[in-house]
Amino acid sequence: MVQNGQLLAVFNSAHRVMKAENVLKSLGVTILLIPAPRALSTDCGLAICYNSDLYDSVLQSLTTKDVLPDVIYLKETDLRYKPVWSAENIKDSGD
Repeated sequence: MVQNGQLLAVFNSAHRVMKAENVLKSLGVTILLIPAPRALSTDCGLAICYNSDLYDSVLQSLTTKDVLPDVIYLKETDLRYKPVWSAENIKDSGD
């Protein structure tokens, strides 16, 4: 399902993840809506999976439509996911 090196965008609600999925698919971005891996803590239980070369375009598209994820993780191994972006960092830098 999720390959090492792919990214997972995790959201705080099912509504937001579905909205993000619609935004990205309407732009022709190749993504996959999946159940969030057990190793990740999510409020909605879903994640958007995509290739790491799409990082900038996905983040820019979601920013433009105001539907940013809570956290974006990089899958390093089957049990290890490294956070590479967080909405908390954006909130903290705005103060």
